[in-house]
Amino acid sequence: MWRVSSAVATHPGLRREENEDAYCVRPDLGLYLVADGMGGHAAGEVASRLAVEAVEGFIEQTRAADPAGTWPVPYDPSLSFDGNRLSAALRLANRRLAAAVQRDPSLRGMATTAAALLATPGGFIVAHVGDSRVYRRRGDRLEQLTDDHSWVSEQVRAGSLTESDARHHPWRNVVTRAIAGGEDPVVDVATVDAEPGDVFMICSDGLSGVVSTETCLEIIDAAPSLEAACRSLVDAANEAGGPDNITVVLVKIDVA
Repeated sequence: MWRVSSAVATHPGLRREENEDAYCVRPDLGLYLVADGMGGHAAGEVASRLAVEAVEGFIEQTRAADPAGTWPVPYDPSLSFDGNRLSAALRLANRRLAAAVQRDPSLRGMATTAAALLATPGGFIVAHVGDSRVYRRRGDRLEQLTDDHSWVSEQVRAGSLTESDARHHPWRNVVTRAIAGGEDPVVDVATVDAEPGDVFMICSDGLSGVVSTETCLEIIDAAPSLEAACRSLVDAANEAGGPDNITVVLVKIDVA
């Protein structure tokens, strides 16, 4: 059995008036989630909040569910039950956004990314849509567990851009997948292993876009607590210019 501890920090950054990020930290559900809203003004904030509420609610409702029960989206036999729960929750969030736009057309164009970790007795599930990220610190490495759904990341994977070029490219914020209320997005889902001492970091691109992986690792390792590490990571993003909203969740795994 695992003992899981967590902390979170969020900040609007230095160039945005509103914080359109949202998050969920529910140790009782094993759910840790960051959503980065897009759409400007109140719309991005609405998108991320609706997505978080939809995912949190679905994970809570299905924690004792029958795997053969009724799902709001198609059940994927290639995924574990908990993988299906997280994937279905993110696709359900997409439908909640569609319903909100139907009720209020002024919200048209809103969208959000989302990255989540679900800690269950059977393992740890990571899922994401967009360019919010999940990392795992193990030993002296901070490994990115998710591949950004963004134009620049696709160019990096194709060998057309370097990581350095991508960090400064004018299209670096263009995502190729999002929870936007249209067709159900393709959700990347993976089961990941965990060892005592591992720390998972879930963050919006307000952190990962301006603070290097190496610096994040140094901050996590030097901090006296998860709470202090979260605060220092936000501070580092603001010291780098704070061009976007910043949210970071840290989840540490220990032996119970």
